[in-house]
Amino acid sequence: MSKTQLNVVSKSSVSKVAILALAIIFAAGLFVVGFDQGHIFSIVSGEPAFTDVYIHELTHDMRHAAGFPCH
Repeated sequence: MSKTQLNVVSKSSVSKVAILALAIIFAAGLFVVGFDQGHIFSIVSGEPAFTDVYIHELTHDMRHAAGFPCH
């Protein structure tokens, strides 16, 4: 009788590049939701973006739910 042995090698580790990419996306999202006061749109529209604060208004309730004070 012969035995057949099956060796299964599982490599389920996540690459460091993927972890770095997700960390950058997380940091950018945290900035947009928690701290943006017109900085994102000021690149395109200049000074009026700081008074209009569109992203602030879009993420207003999410800011409060996450514990960020905004006014």
